[in-house]
Amino acid sequence: YLARKFFYLWAKITFGQVLPSKARCLYDQKILQKTFGEWKEQWRVCREKKLSLRADNHYRHFLLNLIFKAWRAYVCQQQGKRDKFYVAESHAKRQTLLRTWQRWLVYVDVQRTKHGMQSVALAFRKRSCLSISWAVWRRQHYQKCSGHKMNILALQHWAQSLQFRAWLQWRELYLHTQNEKQKDTRAVTHHQHWELRRCLGAWLGYLNLHRVKKRQNELAQEFHQSRRLRRCFSDWQLAWECRRRMRAHGRELEKQAARLALWRAFAHWKHYVVLCVEEAQQCELAEKHYKCHLLVLQKYWNRWKSRL
Repeated sequence: YLARKFFYLWAKITFGQVLPSKARCLYDQKILQKTFGEWKEQWRVCREKKLSLRADNHYRHFLLNLIFKAWRAYVCQQQGKRDKFYVAESHAKRQTLLRTWQRWLVYVDVQRTKHGMQSVALAFRKRSCLSISWAVWRRQHYQKCSGHKMNILALQHWAQSLQFRAWLQWRELYLHTQNEKQKDTRAVTHHQHWELRRCLGAWLGYLNLHRVKKRQNELAQEFHQSRRLRRCFSDWQLAWECRRRMRAHGRELEKQAARLALWRAFAHWKHYVVLCVEEAQQCELAEKHYKCHLLVLQKYWNRWKSRL
């Protein structure tokens, strides 16, 4: 204790107020501070490297994500285009069928209208013929009736001498008026016949023109259908030729596979036959060797027995 006390006093006098332990502690602290500063600098550099690596990874991941999104958008766009193309194709087919159906309906309506017009014209012609015949018959009947009455009156007035001349004059005037009326009716009927003939000629011309137009439309439709059938038949023929070539190629491949399998089986069988032949030869050689060995043993056995 006294030695330590005097040692502290001597160290204080010698080194001053700062003791070696405190100097050593201060030195250790400074060393630790420098070491910590260098370690902190190294840690900061490592952290910057890690951050740069993370940034590079993040940037690469971001680019890959953008590329994937662009690719997915392109695939969706292509699929949408494909779907739109299928929809447009089906719509075009439906429109073509609808136009064909509408034209067929128009054609049916036109045919019905034509048939109706023909039936109406025939009915009108029949009615006109019947009306003309009925008018002629009625006029003739009226003439007969009137002639009969006139004959009765003439017979009645024939007995009367004073009224006979008046009756003759009246009959002549009546006949003259009847002739004039007949001429008028003939002129009217001739005019009606001429008008009917002109209307019938115009209607027949319109009917012929309509038939020509109908024939042209039918020829155009037949040409369009034949062209479409020819195109479909060419497409079907190309597809059938391609399918036939594929089937022929498949059959050739199957034949080659069968020949290869047969060749392999034949090679295996040949190897097996060679092995069997070699095994039989070996068995035969072994049997011969065994027989020779038995003969030798028998020979030596006989000698030994004879010597014995």
